[in-house]
Amino acid sequence: MLGPIFIREWLTLPRRSGHYFARALYLGALWILLLTAWQTSVGWEYTATLGDLARFGLIGFRVLAYVQLVLLLFFSALSAASTIALEKDRRTFLLLLLTDLHNYEIVLGKLFGSLLQMGILLAGSIPVFALLMILGGVDVSQVLETMLILATTALAAGSLGGLVALWRDKTFQALAMTVLFVVLYLCLVQALALIPYFSAALDTATVRTWQAALDPFLALGEVLDPPAVVAGLSAAHIYGIVMLLMSVLLNGLGIMMLRVWNPSGEPIMQREVAGAEPVEPDRIHAAPGRVRAVWENPILWREILTRAYGRRPLIVKTAYFIVLALVAYYALFVMPPGEFVAAYGLVPITILSLLLISAQAVTSITSERDLGALDLLLVTDLSPKEFIFGKIFGILYNTKEYIVPPLILIVVYAVRLQLGKPAQPYLAAWKNTEAALCMSLAVVVLMAFTVMLGIHVALRADNSRFAAINALGTVFFLSVGTLVCIYLIRITGRFEYQWLSFAGFIIAGIGGLWWVLSAERPSAALNLASVILPIAVFYTITNVLIGKSGTAESSDPLIPLVVTGGAFTFAILAMAIPLMSEFDVAVGRTSVVGE
Repeated sequence: MLGPIFIREWLTLPRRSGHYFARALYLGALWILLLTAWQTSVGWEYTATLGDLARFGLIGFRVLAYVQLVLLLFFSALSAASTIALEKDRRTFLLLLLTDLHNYEIVLGKLFGSLLQMGILLAGSIPVFALLMILGGVDVSQVLETMLILATTALAAGSLGGLVALWRDKTFQALAMTVLFVVLYLCLVQALALIPYFSAALDTATVRTWQAALDPFLALGEVLDPPAVVAGLSAAHIYGIVMLLMSVLLNGLGIMMLRVWNPSGEPIMQREVAGAEPVEPDRIHAAPGRVRAVWENPILWREILTRAYGRRPLIVKTAYFIVLALVAYYALFVMPPGEFVAAYGLVPITILSLLLISAQAVTSITSERDLGALDLLLVTDLSPKEFIFGKIFGILYNTKEYIVPPLILIVVYAVRLQLGKPAQPYLAAWKNTEAALCMSLAVVVLMAFTVMLGIHVALRADNSRFAAINALGTVFFLSVGTLVCIYLIRITGRFEYQWLSFAGFIIAGIGGLWWVLSAERPSAALNLASVILPIAVFYTITNVLIGKSGTAESSDPLIPLVVTGGAFTFAILAMAIPLMSEFDVAVGRTSVVGE
């Protein structure tokens, strides 16, 4: 029914060595999370009672459910979008349209083929949930309803990513708009809470029911903390039905519009007219209109003054600013003042900006490779510095709308905090100014690292889809891993109980960064960068959350900035210098031994 595209993925996926490595790594990460939950809820000092086991089972179930939901929501959407978008860049998607495959075989085959790995990982977590159920505190219905929410969320997110990739031509637009649409959807569902303020016909309970039927996090919360009385279908069943209907609508639209949207933007070849006068060679021009003067660095000229990343980049930026406005309004005007209140607006906007910058950086290289233009550029007289700096400044120019808002938001929070503390004007002003400057510099360094990471990964990877997933996944795991560590530290004030688990997190982070940065072509500098980055990030987290011993204050922000900024700056240089000095060796076109 799904056609040969899915059958090929079904047969070839188990033959890949990375398939088993990913399963082992995924389940190992779940066990580390469970170990941390045990240290948090029970500890090693005394023998656990039945109540302790039940409490541990519930805490571990909650942590694993939410972590898996975030991972499936993000990677399912990006996996489905990248599968189609990168095949469009290679011009092989046109070949599928020329075959006798039905529209549904192409759309559904691509969708379920890209989600196959996600489904296997989700199925592998079922025994883990079953073990938690045996400990007590978790019912079998909660496990089944959680699996229903996770599976339907992955299906709906993948359907959205596939539809966006079928609609848009360029990989950057497909990846960026997929991420933005997912975030925008979650924001709009949260905005439904404002309806009772404008319409007296709907009460808060009704709107809350609608939100639980549309928001995966609220539906999962209903499963983890079920109401005392449940009439009719549960929130998980309603949510599963809604997501299935939404998936059917999205895929139905994709099937119907497949050959309407594709192919698009193909050049039209003009026939030669018999008897036409020959055109002088110096006046031959492929595009209509006047000839534009190219800058001294043609790479930078193409990045800035041409439509290298699609004809409608304004759609992506409009979606970003809508998300920015919703998140900023909620964080600045709805959230009550309290501890870490700035994180509710600054953290999601910064993570979203980093993901969009990463998508722009990696697609600036993969699009050249898939079109066959990268090899042509590498045989010209362009120097490596011209190529790399042209790409870097072009990426920064095209993503300026994503770079500026987090920096503006830092200033807004600093001013608001200063206005809220008039009792100590000079001391508070200095602390706020210092914190704002350190935060701004840290965000700038992270953005520079993201740009360089995208270029580095894209140049080293032969598979464009894996390059995009690795670059975006690295940024995502750095962000989500940091947030998970913060959550685990905030569960209890006894940090000394969790050091073993955090050591496991650091080792896993070192291994993941090493795999992304220097697995194929090892480098001593990149190996060192892979080691110091997770340690520096963890040091910064503990300094901000734990801070000065015996007080509720964080440590001075300058020291964490120096540690983290120095580590990320070293990583940037470790990636950039080989690309500029030994370009052929860095991208794998030759080897030192061969020379």
